[in-house]
Amino acid sequence: MELFEAQPHAVGPSLALHGGAGGRVEELAPEARAAYEEGLLAAYRAGWQVLAAGGDALDAVCASVEVLENDPQFNAGRGAALTATGQAELDASVMTGSGLAGAVAASKYAKNPVRLARAVMEHTDHVLIVDPDAAFLERHGLEVVERDYFVTGQRRQQLDRLMDGRVAAGRHGTVGAVARDAGGRVAAATSTGGMAGQADGRVGDSPIVGAGIYARDNVAAISCTGHGEAFIRGVVAYDVAARIRYAAEDLAYAIRATFDQELGDRGFTGGLIAVGGDGRVVVAHNSPAMFSARGTGPEPALTT
Repeated sequence: MELFEAQPHAVGPSLALHGGAGGRVEELAPEARAAYEEGLLAAYRAGWQVLAAGGDALDAVCASVEVLENDPQFNAGRGAALTATGQAELDASVMTGSGLAGAVAASKYAKNPVRLARAVMEHTDHVLIVDPDAAFLERHGLEVVERDYFVTGQRRQQLDRLMDGRVAAGRHGTVGAVARDAGGRVAAATSTGGMAGQADGRVGDSPIVGAGIYARDNVAAISCTGHGEAFIRGVVAYDVAARIRYAAEDLAYAIRATFDQELGDRGFTGGLIAVGGDGRVVVAHNSPAMFSARGTGPEPALTT
């Protein structure tokens, strides 16, 4: 397992984001590293701009994730992985350290699913909505796109190779961000196209509070990526937070313990990013690769 930490800087903000964990497929080969680094940097800087201006953690994580959703290199928004029938079904969630949460599963028309998840949190009495129609988006002032907007040539090629049996790894991926702002508030956001070749209607961990996302002030904010079913079964994001809250475990130790018990011992892979209540940032994964950016200032450390 690889684990990276960034120490908190006094009482200033902290930010981390990930662009997915898993085995590399052709379109995620090492020679494309520079393009992925540019995407991660752009997303980090969007979130950091919010934090540096005194903005709150929720605005920061949404700003970072939206940039990644708009970048077709990542498995979220445009360029998301496709289902077995060649469609994009998008999942996203947001959660604040005060306990508010919103999520969407099998979204088909929202250009930015993270905005839709936030709208569910802020403008409805619900936490999770499945397959909302275009009218729902329009009522909440969200940008509507046709379904083919999300589909790229690279993802079609990936699906073709997968269905033909030419590739069996690197099927999953997700994007997400976690932040602690100058006021000590934490928040998390996660967005994904799911697993390449998944059944239509399959939902992974990304929109499930406690599995792919969790946040609680003075404890941690967590965003996960990897084999979604394993993260759901192990309630991974919440398990990490519970270890910190109830057993007073260190953030890094809690992550290692949860990964060992819920993923590694069961043969599953994935990763997560977390920011503690003290601003400490941890990036961890037991998969072959994970794209991430982390820091407590305007220039992040990158892992690609």
